[in-house]
Amino acid sequence: MSFETKFAELRARLTEITDLTSVGAVLGWDRSTYLPEGGGAARARQSGLLSRLRHEKATDAGLGRLLDELEAGGGHLDAGGFEARLIRVARRDFDRATRLPQDFVERMSRHTNETYSAWVRARPANDFAGMVPRLERTLELSREYAAFFPEFDHPMDVFVDGSDEGMTVARVREVFARLREALVPLVATVTAAPEPRTDFLHRHYPAADQLRFAEAVIADYGYDFSRGRQDLTAHPFCTRFSVDDVRITTRVKETDLTEALFSTLHESGHAMYEQGVDPAFEGLPLARGTSAGVHESQSRLWENVVGRGARFWQHYFPRLRDAFPEQLADVTEEELYRAVNVVRRSLIRTDADELTYNLHVILRFELELAMHEGTLEVRDLADAWHARYEQDLGVRAPSDTDGVLQDVHWHAGLIGGAFHGYTLGNVLSLQFWEAARRAHPDIPDEVARGEFGTLRGWLTRHVYRLGRSRTAAEVALAATGAELDVEPYLRYLRGKYGELYGVTVPA
Repeated sequence: MSFETKFAELRARLTEITDLTSVGAVLGWDRSTYLPEGGGAARARQSGLLSRLRHEKATDAGLGRLLDELEAGGGHLDAGGFEARLIRVARRDFDRATRLPQDFVERMSRHTNETYSAWVRARPANDFAGMVPRLERTLELSREYAAFFPEFDHPMDVFVDGSDEGMTVARVREVFARLREALVPLVATVTAAPEPRTDFLHRHYPAADQLRFAEAVIADYGYDFSRGRQDLTAHPFCTRFSVDDVRITTRVKETDLTEALFSTLHESGHAMYEQGVDPAFEGLPLARGTSAGVHESQSRLWENVVGRGARFWQHYFPRLRDAFPEQLADVTEEELYRAVNVVRRSLIRTDADELTYNLHVILRFELELAMHEGTLEVRDLADAWHARYEQDLGVRAPSDTDGVLQDVHWHAGLIGGAFHGYTLGNVLSLQFWEAARRAHPDIPDEVARGEFGTLRGWLTRHVYRLGRSRTAAEVALAATGAELDVEPYLRYLRGKYGELYGVTVPA
């Protein structure tokens, strides 16, 4: 067969694998939105079967031989071209998949689906004790998974590299140490200052009106509702079934004006990334975000850098007041802006402000490391959680519901690499924002008019369209001129919160 014929066969094989992945995503979306409680066991069985079928195709010996032949005959290819990049990504995925025995994949899928269903019941019941045996099994499976990749220096490296190619535990530790060094005194300085007024955020805001406002904002951002939708769930997420079907979820509290709004803005950032991938990549492993960190950079950019910015509220405060005239009758634009940027030592990661958010992430990452290194037992996880919150944030959850049970990640997947991407994304969000502003200095003025096309267009060209055809390091370097760099992010936080709170922040 010619190279072209073999490449066409590769595309066909990869499309089948991608489609099976998408079918699994549909089952997962339904599990988290509309699945009745009694359907959990059957869904776990169905998902396990689907995972096995996908794994069979992803590890088929014929696919390996085809990749060998394409690599051997691809000397004429441009290393930066579509064919070479698809072959590289397909090889990486094949090599990782073939490390995992088929029975392990099915056992892992069934267990994580069952554990998710148990978590949905356990969190409101404050029943961490009931989750301990399941999480102990999850940790066993996580260690079993890591053992299939003995070449990594740390057992959690395989998870970190899996979500952020080329990243290591050692490098994440370096980044986190620099952030902690800067953030702890910054948080102390800001939280010592008088807190802005926030009482009006907790008046009664009907759910339907909240959703209507939030969805109008993300439509302005550029989220395409003809290729997506939003539904309600316990833990908001974005999921992708194809370039033309990217869905988001949110949750609403009628006594909290911010939760649905900012979770919607956050998930729309993920979704616009997926909707913006080059349509030519559809059905292929290139047709999704390149890493957890880059993905989170987009959700955090649209949620925080844009959505919590003063320029944003110049345009949207009058519209918000029109939506809730009674609730906001005694509130000014400046008060609203300050309120949505209040800094508090809080319990819930997803509700945390920009300054304290990364401390939530860092402690989770370090708890994951301790479990993998054997210095923390699952049965002691809740106590360790409370101790770290008291140490790092000066607060203690009244129960495990808002403690170790609050995040879905360890209860719906393996333990390892679940959280670091959030903070890498925060760091990258400012690198992308500053680069976009250098190219288009009028972006802040456009945001103040509710116009986002220039910013979204720059991100589409430099990040979204590339999908997984470039690594995170390649994307960041080409778009911003630098690889991961914490200084723009720290500069942003110091400037914004020093001004907001009228304090001199530590350098």
